[in-house]
Amino acid sequence: MREALVTAAFRLFLERGYERTTVDDIVALAGVGRRSFFRYFPSKEDVVFPDHERCLARMTAFLAASPQDGDPVRQVCDAARSVLLMYTRDPDFSVRRHRLTKSVPGLRAHELSVVWRYQRTLADHLRARFAGDPGGALRADVIAAAVVAAHNNALRSWLRSGGRGDAGRAVDEALGLVRAAFPAGPASGPVPVHPPAPGPAGPAREGSPQDVVVVVARRGAPLWRVVREVESAFKGP
Repeated sequence: MREALVTAAFRLFLERGYERTTVDDIVALAGVGRRSFFRYFPSKEDVVFPDHERCLARMTAFLAASPQDGDPVRQVCDAARSVLLMYTRDPDFSVRRHRLTKSVPGLRAHELSVVWRYQRTLADHLRARFAGDPGGALRADVIAAAVVAAHNNALRSWLRSGGRGDAGRAVDEALGLVRAAFPAGPASGPVPVHPPAPGPAGPAREGSPQDVVVVVARRGAPLWRVVREVESAFKGP
């Protein structure tokens, strides 16, 4: 019945337009009652996104089963791929839905609310993993937002192309950038190393070869954090 309602809804959306199609029209074409419709979908908007609730449930279960000693950034990236699988399972339907959503402001707003729920699910997992880390909550929110942005950028490019090309490869490339920017483990910025004390040659003079500042950073540390440490070092006495 769920499939019949979705099929009927999209047939009417294409024939009449989304705004001119009512729930009564959908149930009449599907041959069921209004009560049956609302048993599966809280609103007309929800029939456009029929699989997101199940996908959110799968994502939540996947993250809950993830090992505690695993890389949390990799875990949320892997969880995000479940959304891609939902779209690529039926490319024709996904492309039609994308085109419909672009043309209806109310559906775009509804889609944004769904995206926010995915982001919140990822952030909650990261917050739990970063509990006790200085700035862990902020780091969790930033990483979750980056994962969703990277995933959706690649996904929407694929949808705009009409479902052509390798969506999985595009999403992997985008999520690879997130993993490179946010390495595993607690947040830790570059550690400034002060110059050694002057030797027998006497104190270093400004502009001399001994006037050197060294900053040591972890491989993969965000560039902005490295730049901030360099700026702080040169602002010193």
